[in-house]
Amino acid sequence: MPVRGGEAAVDWVTITFLVVGAVGVVVLAASLLLGDLLHLGHADADGPFSVPAIAGFVGAFGFAGLIVASLVPGGVVVEAGAGMLGGLLAALPTGWLALRLTRAVADMPTDATLSSADLIGVTGVVITPIRTGGYGEVSLTVSGQRLKYNARADAPLATGTPVLVIETPSATSVVVEETAALPPELG
Repeated sequence: MPVRGGEAAVDWVTITFLVVGAVGVVVLAASLLLGDLLHLGHADADGPFSVPAIAGFVGAFGFAGLIVASLVPGGVVVEAGAGMLGGLLAALPTGWLALRLTRAVADMPTDATLSSADLIGVTGVVITPIRTGGYGEVSLTVSGQRLKYNARADAPLATGTPVLVIETPSATSVVVEETAALPPELG
């Protein structure tokens, strides 16, 4: 900043671009972090005018305009004009990229939620002995994940016994029966 009479002169072009960039970053952060809570930048928004795309555009415009305006020698009009041009050149691809990234995240395929029916027929191993009339624990491998469930059986089963799930009375418990030895990767 130029110094006049021992005080720094306020450079309104720099401050304006800085504020515009900061507003863009704050709106983008709010839409990404709080979007579901505040319905800000809803994923169903179609077109190039979603909140993340606009916020990315505004943030890039402000910060790129700040950089260009700071590097260009000249008066306020020259700095502001160069800053706007430089900001626009950076903001267009940034807004487009923000739009593409938010759409990619919103359209990302996910696995189906595990249901009780998915456990029927799954094999596992007893990790806490199952007593007659009581519960123990079994470790099951479902969709590549190891899960632990409370388990009941008609007969007592010792730790390490391979089991097969035959029923799911609740979301956290299964009914099992002893089965043939498991392959080494499942036991």
